[in-house]
Amino acid sequence: MQKSDVGNKESGKIWIRKPCPATRDGLIVNIVHTAAEYQPKSLRFLNVAFDSTGDAFIAGDHQGNIYVFDLIGNKFTLVQRTNQASTALAFNLHRKSEFLVALADYSIKCFDTVTKELVSWMSGHESSIFSISVHASGRYAITTSSDTAQLWDLDTFQRKRKLNISQSVGIQKVFFLPFSNTILSCFKDNSIFAWECDALVCKYQLPPPPVESDLKYKVFAVTRDGRILAAGGKSNHLHLWCLETQQLFRIIQLPTKIRSIRHIEFIPDSFDAGSNQILGVLGQDGIMRFINIQNCKLLFDIGTLDEGICTSVISPNGRYITSIMENGSLNVYSVQVLTQELNKPPPPLVKVIEDLSKKTGPGHLKVRVIGGKVQRPRKAKDCKTTTTILRNMMDADLENKENDLPKGLCKKSLQTLLRGYGEYPTKYRMFIWRSLLQLPENYSAFNSLLDKGTHYAFLNIHEKYPIKSRKLLRILQRTMSALAHWSAIFGDTPYLPLLAFPFVKLFQNNQLVCFEVIATLLINWCQHWFEYFPNPPVNILSMIENLLAHHDKELLQHYMNCGVTAQLYAWPLLETVFSEVLTREEWLRVFDSVFSNHPSFLLMIVVAYNICCKAPLLNCNLKDDFEYFFHHRNNLDIMVVIQEAYRLMLCTPVDIHPETMLDDFVPLTKSQYPVFNKYPKFIVNYQTQELERIRNDELEYLKERQAVHEMEAEIRRQKDEDEVWYQKQQLLREAENKRRDILLEEEKKLIEQRDRLLAVKRDLKLKEIQLLNASRKRFLWNQLDQREMELRRLDDEIHRKLAKNEEIATQEMKEDLNNYRRKIDLEERRFHKAVERNECHSLETQKLVEETLANAEQACIDTDWQIQVLLKRQFDEAERKEHYEEIAKLLRDNRARELDALNALKGLEIKKGKEDEEDPLQSSHSVAALCNRIRRKCFNFDTDDYQQNQDEHFERLQELKAKSPLKLVPSAVLPEGHLNYIPGIDPETHFSLDRKREELEKKEHELMSEIRRLRYKHAQQARQRYRIPPFRQPDDADLLIT
Repeated sequence: MQKSDVGNKESGKIWIRKPCPATRDGLIVNIVHTAAEYQPKSLRFLNVAFDSTGDAFIAGDHQGNIYVFDLIGNKFTLVQRTNQASTALAFNLHRKSEFLVALADYSIKCFDTVTKELVSWMSGHESSIFSISVHASGRYAITTSSDTAQLWDLDTFQRKRKLNISQSVGIQKVFFLPFSNTILSCFKDNSIFAWECDALVCKYQLPPPPVESDLKYKVFAVTRDGRILAAGGKSNHLHLWCLETQQLFRIIQLPTKIRSIRHIEFIPDSFDAGSNQILGVLGQDGIMRFINIQNCKLLFDIGTLDEGICTSVISPNGRYITSIMENGSLNVYSVQVLTQELNKPPPPLVKVIEDLSKKTGPGHLKVRVIGGKVQRPRKAKDCKTTTTILRNMMDADLENKENDLPKGLCKKSLQTLLRGYGEYPTKYRMFIWRSLLQLPENYSAFNSLLDKGTHYAFLNIHEKYPIKSRKLLRILQRTMSALAHWSAIFGDTPYLPLLAFPFVKLFQNNQLVCFEVIATLLINWCQHWFEYFPNPPVNILSMIENLLAHHDKELLQHYMNCGVTAQLYAWPLLETVFSEVLTREEWLRVFDSVFSNHPSFLLMIVVAYNICCKAPLLNCNLKDDFEYFFHHRNNLDIMVVIQEAYRLMLCTPVDIHPETMLDDFVPLTKSQYPVFNKYPKFIVNYQTQELERIRNDELEYLKERQAVHEMEAEIRRQKDEDEVWYQKQQLLREAENKRRDILLEEEKKLIEQRDRLLAVKRDLKLKEIQLLNASRKRFLWNQLDQREMELRRLDDEIHRKLAKNEEIATQEMKEDLNNYRRKIDLEERRFHKAVERNECHSLETQKLVEETLANAEQACIDTDWQIQVLLKRQFDEAERKEHYEEIAKLLRDNRARELDALNALKGLEIKKGKEDEEDPLQSSHSVAALCNRIRRKCFNFDTDDYQQNQDEHFERLQELKAKSPLKLVPSAVLPEGHLNYIPGIDPETHFSLDRKREELEKKEHELMSEIRRLRYKHAQQARQRYRIPPFRQPDDADLLIT
């Protein structure tokens, strides 16, 4: 036993040298986790879980460290530190690198062993989680606590369902059945329910255990095929339930020293098709005992009283057992070593009692042979054992060496026995076949083929071969898949299941022997069968036809006359190895002889079968009759066929004898199976590629069909929703109609109430109008005063700025004029002096004088032009002042007319009030007529006056805009440099005056618009107050109402 310390390392090797577990305990390695120097003791492992392959497991300690132990790669890795103790683990998820861990804070986390990152975090439990069960697909998980069980979707990590139960009952365990969609829920009151995973519908409930049994179930285990449920608790009894019949079929009593059962689990076996027979039972004493549930025998145990076991987990492949010991360490056991004594083959039928070959002298070479006890009458007490003296094997010919078989058997003796009895003993037939075929029993090689999974060619084998027994179908599928993984040709051979099925049915309890028997048959008795693949073996059929032509020409001629070839009378027998035309006993007798003779004997059996059935075959003339004949059982003595085959083996000429064309028997090689490549590889490869392409197309088609089905379901769902919506809308419409009727009645009541309120409102409105008129008058007077004040302020500001600008401009022009005159005088004086000094230069002097005079004349012209501009500006300002005075006068006139109109309206109100007291109806009509006359008169008068004044006003505004503040002079008078510049006037002052002028004009226009709007508004209010009929709304030019 080796000991491995994890320590503070994050990775390392599990063992230093290759482990060699002892047979007595089967312990491979003991794993401990010592703490750091500052911690007093080692860390305890709490939970263990294997992955789906069974070659690696994860383990978590009480400090939250989670390790992955790879038993094949001999390494361990620290994948996560959760900083809190784990209560349950699961490592068989759909994504192989992910695992689930339930923590002490009642949460479940999913981590990745490769990236070491958190994948998801799930919560929802309110107590400690003690169990995590994962569906066979790895896509769903059930977490169980004492008060609830929850079903999770591991693709979205969302909770699908939650199982709540009363605290008085309590949950013991909820888990998935292996390779099934069934959920088993076990409660503390011994009730067990089975649920359908998809719909969560209760499938069945197991009946309560017998009344005399005082067992309270605590622990449960199910076989891999989901047929048997084992339950135990605080007792030394085990209850075995058959889940197919929902009945308790066996109660097993354990030794009396076991008072309670802490854990039970079945050991998976690759060769039992899921019907596990060995159950591990962990008692309160810390020893885990393994028993056979069929014969109730104790097979082996692990653990001791000194080093007890807390819990154990068995790998899915049945190779390892990992136990958590009471001291917190991990023990890894080898199941193969523990079951080594159980897997030994049975003793041989004959055995050597004494071998005196080493003694000298030929007389001392004696061997005692004792027959088996099966199929022989029991000897009497006085019967003595006979001793047969055999000849020395050293003197035998070397060519008889092939007759030597393992375990001391002799092939010739077996053939003699077969000739005498016609068959081998039933009890020892399988052992004799294994000896004759010299099966190597390569466990590791066969397991490697099984580990590759189901071959894609046999995924849907149940559709083509609907076998009633599910167990037999699974064994056939696994055997066919192993053959296809061994050689690619067998994945494309259509008749291989027909050929292998009788052997699968015969060796269904030992799949290794079944595989090796079929492989030996294919290598030796099916020689040259695949050379013409995918066609039947033409060469083999030609041999059979030659044999039939030699031994029975009449029958062959009849076949030729009927158009029947060897593909019809020989190939159906070969591809099914006679399983369709023979019963079980007849088939076993035939293969007793086939396995005991040369591989060519199988062809002789085919010819012998045709010859023995000659009479009925000669009466057949149609191909359908021949086809029916060779695919169904016929009445004949199989011993006659076998004897005929032996006769054909002896009397067939050498030139056509199949023995010369077929190789001798060659057994399978040990440790590894031989390579089988006797077939046209390019055809098989092409077919494989085509099948793969077809399979991909089929998968794509299935995906598209699934999408179409989903779309149809969505359409149906949408249609149903639409129907429901339309029904709701119909109900809403009906309710709306009812409400509308109610509202109409309510509206009628409201109209009556409104009519009563109108009278009251009318009186209130008259009072309100009077108050509004008084307030409106005060507001208008206030507005007019504010407008006049604003106009006066603007006039004062304009006069002040104009006077200031004119004064500055006049002063600057005077200064420039004085300076210019002084400059001219100075230049004249300089000119006269220059004339006096330069009289001799007359021409140059004349030119200079002319230029000077021209400049002086131009300066005078500029000065005069500036003076004219200033005078024009003063004239424009005076004219604008006159316009402003006219506008103010018009405003005062308008205000006086508005006062007159308001006084007239007030007089009308007073008159109306008096008339209302005398005759309300007549007064209202007279007042309306009088108001219309006054309105027409006022509006006609005001419109004419306003139109005249407005025309004059806008003509003056157009003149003001047309007139420029500067009168332009022709370009011939002004020089080019003076077109854009006026001497003596600052350009900024010039532009500021223009802006002020534009602002004044804009404010003037806005003021007039505001006055029009106010007058129009007052007129409208007056019309509404006195109910004057409406008239056409005037344009902006007609809005001045006096």
